[in-house]
Amino acid sequence: MEPKKGGDVPGSDGPGYQHDVNFTVKDSKRFADSGGWGYAVFDYDAASDTFTPGALGRQAAAGNDAKYGFACHTTVKPRDYVFTDYGHR
Repeated sequence: MEPKKGGDVPGSDGPGYQHDVNFTVKDSKRFADSGGWGYAVFDYDAASDTFTPGALGRQAAAGNDAKYGFACHTTVKPRDYVFTDYGHR
């Protein structure tokens, strides 16, 4: 989603329009050549309210395969290719 100014809390951003959804799956056997991670992106079409596999070439790292996001995540290899931690409950 693209954030928009003026969310429910003053001075914060709120949700904007949705343009895609991304998934990351850990499976060291299936995705051995990308650090054990598989990546996927699905583009959202608001007019039909549907998702389709990410368009080839939409982003530099795209390729419509399980390594979609790997190039960006190589910068955090020491953290097992993960940018953020899960929040504590």
